[in-house]
Amino acid sequence: MSSSARYWYDVSRKWLLVSSVGLLVPNFLIKAPFGRFSPSGDSWLVVDGIKSWVVMELVAPLTFLYAYLRSPLSYYEVNLPELTSPQNVLAGLFLVHYANRAVLGPLRTPSRSRSHLSVTVTGMVFNLANGFALGSYLSSPYARVFLTRGYTYARRSYWVGVGLWVVGFLGNVVHDEVLFEIRRKAKAKGKGKGKEKETKEGMNGNDANETSKDTKIQSEHYAIPQGLLYRYISYPNYLCEWIEWFGFALAAAPVPVASLSALLGVFSLETVKEAWTDPAHVFAPNLAPPWVFFIAEVFFMFPRAYNGHRWYHEKFGERYPKERRAVIPFLV
Repeated sequence: MSSSARYWYDVSRKWLLVSSVGLLVPNFLIKAPFGRFSPSGDSWLVVDGIKSWVVMELVAPLTFLYAYLRSPLSYYEVNLPELTSPQNVLAGLFLVHYANRAVLGPLRTPSRSRSHLSVTVTGMVFNLANGFALGSYLSSPYARVFLTRGYTYARRSYWVGVGLWVVGFLGNVVHDEVLFEIRRKAKAKGKGKGKEKETKEGMNGNDANETSKDTKIQSEHYAIPQGLLYRYISYPNYLCEWIEWFGFALAAAPVPVASLSALLGVFSLETVKEAWTDPAHVFAPNLAPPWVFFIAEVFFMFPRAYNGHRWYHEKFGERYPKERRAVIPFLV
C-alpha cells in the first residue's frame, strides 16, 4: 500500500461527505444548469446532453475497476477474489448499475437537453472520487475480512441489502422508462409536424417536458408522469436509487453508527467545523465508502427533487396532483 493511495482514499471519503452536507442549503437556492434548468442560448460551455452524460458517468465504473483490480490499500500484491465471493458480487452490482446509467439509459432515451460544462466537470470529479473510494474499499484487507464468504453469506443484513439493491435498481429502471416513453411520443409527434425538437430532461430522466420549435411558431408540450410510484411522488427514480445504495451499503459495510444520537453527531455543527481542519484519515474513521456514497447521494439529490417538484406545480398548476409529494410518499 502506498502512502499516496491511502491519502487519496481518505481525502475522497472525507470530502464526498463534507461537500454533500455543506452544499445542501446552497443546492436548494442554486439550480444546477441541466435538465429543466438547462441554460438557454448558444455557448461553448453548453454541451451535448447525451454525450456529456455518457462521458461523465463512465468515469465511475472505469475508476472503480482500476482501484478494484489494483487493490491500492493492500500491503502486498493480492490475488483477485474468487468469482462467487461477496466482493465480486458487490462489484458486479455496482457495474450493472453504471452499465445501465452510462450506456443503456442513454441508448433508451431519444434525447437529452444540453448541459452546462460545469455540471459535467463536477460530475466527473464526484464519480472519480467515489469510484476510487469504493473500488479501493472492496478490494482492501478490511473488506476481505468483513466480507469473508462464510460469515457474509450467513449474515442476514447482507441478503437484505442485496434484496434492497435489486428492488431499487428495478424501480429506477421502470420509472425512468415511463419518462423515456413520454419523450419518445413527444418526439414522434414533433417529427410528424416537421418541427425541430428541443427536449429538456433531468439528470436521472426526471424532467419530462418537451419544447417544439419551428421558424414561425413556438409551442411547449409538457406531460405529467403517471403510474407506479408517480401516483405518490414526483421523483420515484431518486427514491429507488436511494433504496438501491442503502441496500448496497448495508450489504458491503458495517452500519457506521449504533444509535440515532451517534448518527446526528456525525452531522453536528461541531463535527462539520472540525472536518475542514482535521486530517482526512481522522474524519469519521468508521464510515466506510458505501455509506459515504449513500449519504452523499441523498444530500445532493434531495434539493434537486424539491426544486423539480416545485417546477412541476408552477408549470401545471391545478392540473398537477396535489397529493403528490416530491420524493418520499406522504411526507415530502
